[in-house]
Amino acid sequence: MRVLVIGSGAREHALLLALRDDPEVDALAIAPGNAGTAAVADQHQVDITSGDDVVALARQVAADLVVIGPEVPLVLGVADALRDAGIACFGPSKDAARIEGSKAFAKDVMAAAGVRTASSEIVDNPAHLDAALDRFGPTAGSQAWVVKDDRLAAGKGVVVTADRGVARAHAAALLEAGHPVLLESYLDGPEVSLFCVVDGTTVVPLLAAQDFKRVGDGDTGPNTGGMGAYAPLPWLPDDVYRDIVTTIVEPVAAELVQRGCPFTGLLYAGLAITGSGPAVIEFNCRFGDPETQSVLALLESPLGQLLYAAATGELAGFGELRWRDGAAVTVVLAAENYPGRPRVGDVIVGAEADGVLHAGTARRDDGAVVSSGGRVLSVVRTGADLDAARAAAYDTLGSIRLPGGHFRTDIGLAAAQGKVHA
Repeated sequence: MRVLVIGSGAREHALLLALRDDPEVDALAIAPGNAGTAAVADQHQVDITSGDDVVALARQVAADLVVIGPEVPLVLGVADALRDAGIACFGPSKDAARIEGSKAFAKDVMAAAGVRTASSEIVDNPAHLDAALDRFGPTAGSQAWVVKDDRLAAGKGVVVTADRGVARAHAAALLEAGHPVLLESYLDGPEVSLFCVVDGTTVVPLLAAQDFKRVGDGDTGPNTGGMGAYAPLPWLPDDVYRDIVTTIVEPVAAELVQRGCPFTGLLYAGLAITGSGPAVIEFNCRFGDPETQSVLALLESPLGQLLYAAATGELAGFGELRWRDGAAVTVVLAAENYPGRPRVGDVIVGAEADGVLHAGTARRDDGAVVSSGGRVLSVVRTGADLDAARAAAYDTLGSIRLPGGHFRTDIGLAAAQGKVHA
């Protein structure tokens, strides 16, 4: 099987490594890739938001399967173009990708499916903002205001704050930019990311993971695209895990089928385990970064065959997934000033170490690997338990040098200490 992966982050690097381990996969290509993926797959330059260009590349490399990593090409309909060309694609249609591309659409789907989520309100007129803020946040008895961009925002369009001024400023800026604002009630409790491979009404769940969105230790500072993750979750009971699949993911998948936009690809449920049970924070239409790196590090089943089965309507016959024992921890090394405008162009020392996945990297003409984005590398290590996996990850990080680089030191720490409870 020849597989083409679309994307350039650590998520795509992790996908390539897992695909390489599948005995049925005999050729890998990626577009556009980065300095690390070049060692794993043939690299190509293409406009990943253009369906015609991606189709042309898939034909050029004779791809049997195209795996689309980022959300933007999915929301723009690149998967539809591939399917229309007769090329198997792991990734939802433009209509189904609205589950991530429009939070208002996702809320409507969840309401129809009877799925528990935060109460919410869309604000698209600045004149209505103050009255809407009064109906949410501490003024309404909640712990905080939750203000979201209704459109795609690369994981950084959300503000959670007890400061009304901060909440209002974020919402006002979004409205001024022409983006509708979603106000939500705050969901308390530990968060869970659950990836499910989906083909219509068939749902195959992967391991549950937890990611860390805030830039600083102790969940301080602004939201980012993700600073680290670990899997599995020793504190999540099996019955709660099964409940998420049967009462949340499966009903949403069935509702999308009912609406005529069946989902084929990776459906990602971001949840809070509240005192009243699991509730959805958001849905995404693709593998999440950095959780993917931890989850795939523990997968024993052949990834290429799994994704091909979903893409070709054969997922129901794939069988149960197999997992390695132990735990996996991912820690993101970010560039100076991230999540603001990052400093780029710095030489990275140690980027070729075992367990290092590339994201914002490039290779200079002299062969040096340099930073080219905000989240530069992910370090992914496994161990017999969380303590061992954490120790391995941070030991590897200690061998990497990036001027001004920063990372969180507490990824998975609370869970390892038994301080997280469902």
